[in-house]
Amino acid sequence: MDFRDSPDEAAFRERLRGWLTEQKGKFPTSGDEYWAAQGDWHQALYGAGFFGTSWPKEYGGQDLPPVYDVIVDEEIAKAGAPARPSLGYLVVAFGHHGSKEMQQRFLPGMINGTERWCQGFSEPGAGSDLASLTTTATREGDEYVIHGHKIWTSYSDVADWCLLLARTDKDVPKHRGISAFIVSMHQPGIEQRPLKMISGVTKEFGQVAFDGARVPADQMVGAPGDGWKIAMTVVSHEREPSTLGFSARYGKLVRQLASRADGATPEELSWAWVQTEMLRLHVRRRLSEQLDGITHGPQGSLDKLLMTWVEQSVGHAALATVGTTDPELFGAYMYSRAQSVMGGTSQIQKNIIASRILGLGV
Repeated sequence: MDFRDSPDEAAFRERLRGWLTEQKGKFPTSGDEYWAAQGDWHQALYGAGFFGTSWPKEYGGQDLPPVYDVIVDEEIAKAGAPARPSLGYLVVAFGHHGSKEMQQRFLPGMINGTERWCQGFSEPGAGSDLASLTTTATREGDEYVIHGHKIWTSYSDVADWCLLLARTDKDVPKHRGISAFIVSMHQPGIEQRPLKMISGVTKEFGQVAFDGARVPADQMVGAPGDGWKIAMTVVSHEREPSTLGFSARYGKLVRQLASRADGATPEELSWAWVQTEMLRLHVRRRLSEQLDGITHGPQGSLDKLLMTWVEQSVGHAALATVGTTDPELFGAYMYSRAQSVMGGTSQIQKNIIASRILGLGV
């Protein structure tokens, strides 16, 4: 495999580097300030031609190969700029399951950043066991009425729309009774409450209570009962590292820690360096497969486990190298603890690998 840039890719990379140099210091990279500025950063990236590069032109993208997204992630990490906002999972969900009218209405604003989105999946009693969710959507005429409670909802405090999973049929097996909706967050019957994380951040996640919120029936994504299928499309995309830029960010953090090591290199840092390089090569392989038209399905669970191990190794390296003396680097350790839970717990990923890849217990 040849991972060198083509002439067009090299020109794109050089233009991006120049633009990122001009943006240095304009956008915060951590804490509540980072999350509060995400919308502005999204629109700045899009306006400069560096967001939505691989998405369809008819909706505001550029129809470029996925390698351009990886170039953006790599250069953003090298420049120490804020991470690229993660919206690919929603674009993929709409592309696979939304009607043409729904795609034309919602994808342009999603891609250009003029409409903000959140994802209403997890609940206090149904995190990794997503099929056990209890939020309900009851049909009343041309609308559904929503009652329930979602948690760990990224951007819920600023979102205009929510891709919501709710139970529409209690009389079928739990996986089959779930439907997906596009719900306006600007209406009575919705209460958003921030969640303060152990790192001190309050802007990233929220919990959302739905008490009689309404959604037009034609804003159901897919057919009644398609919610589980849509959710699996979303989480499979979320679990693939090649589109998320984790590899470049981990590598930058390890190099930053190495420059801070005083004298002997801690064993944790050496191991983090090895694992980060392993992830970088794995991401390159996955990217090559994507360019060849290969889709991975349950193999995304392998990717998710690998990302978890690497992020937590880097977090431990940060703790071993600088301890609690650097708030930002200590924050990397604190945040890494969540990686084995978010996007599906490590235990869930191992079950998927065992049953759907290895065929155990079948």
